Amino acid sequence: MTTFRSEFLRTIAERGFLHQCTDPEGLDARLSSGPVVAYIGFDCTADSLHVGSLLPIMLLRHLQKSGHKPIVLMGGGTTRIGDPSGKDEARKMLSEADIARNMEGIQKIFGRFLTFGDGPTDARMVNNADWLDGINYISFLRDFGRHFSVNRMLSFDSVKLRLEREQPLSFLEFNYMILQAYDFLELSRRFGCAMQMGGSDQWGNIVNGVELGRRVDSRDLFGLTAPLMTTASGAKMGKSAQGAVWLNADRLSDWDYWQFWRNTEDADVGRFLKLFTELPLAEIDRLTSLGGAGINDAKKILANEATRLARGEEAATQAADTARRTFEEGELADNLPSIMVPAAELTAGIPAFALFARAGLAASNGEARRLIKGGGAKVNDGPVAGETELITSAHLKDGAVKLSAGKKRHALVKPE
Repeated sequence: MTTFRSEFLRTIAERGFLHQCTDPEGLDARLSSGPVVAYIGFDCTADSLHVGSLLPIMLLRHLQKSGHKPIVLMGGGTTRIGDPSGKDEARKMLSEADIARNMEGIQKIFGRFLTFGDGPTDARMVNNADWLDGINYISFLRDFGRHFSVNRMLSFDSVKLRLEREQPLSFLEFNYMILQAYDFLELSRRFGCAMQMGGSDQWGNIVNGVELGRRVDSRDLFGLTAPLMTTASGAKMGKSAQGAVWLNADRLSDWDYWQFWRNTEDADVGRFLKLFTELPLAEIDRLTSLGGAGINDAKKILANEATRLARGEEAATQAADTARRTFEEGELADNLPSIMVPAAELTAGIPAFALFARAGLAASNGEARRLIKGGGAKVNDGPVAGETELITSAHLKDGAVKLSAGKKRHALVKPE
């Protein structure tokens, strides 16, 4: 591994963030000479980011902690087009109101990871609609489009893979990489931004921005990418059996967020501790060397630390306490996910399969039936007699019915 002089590059290399860099030696020298402004862009396709976006957020956090200035670029303009990188089909077109609402939701998460303000290393949030909305199309093509070779654009993975799969690529999406390159140029002009970072699927877009800055303004810009995250079993990071693992608490409970990390595959624990916590590397080495049941202690620490960063100290403490009471002491912890059902409905009785689906422990009634038939469902820690067994108020224990799908997923049913 290359030994870097700058704290930022040294840290991200040691912790597994560094995948590609346009000029490692030049960037290392630049970072060692004083604060550098760098950005990552986030399009506003939903009202929350999920854990698939956590790695770039942690990159920005390490950048700031190393004495540099992060810019969070909100894609108020580019969200209208859609980034074809890694996609098999065009992005759903969103209204202006949808984009504004999504942007408001996304902005909430960054305050937990970054310090914003007007200081030399304080983070800044910018919206690319500020300059993209006012573009004169003909002038833009004349001034900037001439710097892009269609032949080269077709060679980048974001375009090439889509064409090889014979998936439609609209002219609108084809423009995305030009607009992203222009974002970099604008940020360098407005704020002295010298580096763009992102996932490895953004490499072509980032390189275009570096080259545009050099051709148009003779700017010395840098690009850096992190690896795209998959689990040891090959699953895409950011998804669980129940859907996306959202960073915002209004989209996913603190308990479910904590549980996602607690359920990390054994082979991923060390890697995730390096990427998604700030524990010292020596401590991570110690935790990952633990054999047998010790790996579960490492997973709890991963869950605590990752939840503390995204949700706060209180959320992490409560989730860990809920897990301890539920799994180790067999109690009904109030912080478990819960649903309310009309008291009269519970008195009459609800078929087990319907209640499991309703509680979110199965994606559909059919999946709930299969779960029960396979013996993976429990009511109050006991077996379910059959998929149509009626769950009634007689099953209430301390004011709730505990449903379990496997050993790790639970929900409480409470009458209202």
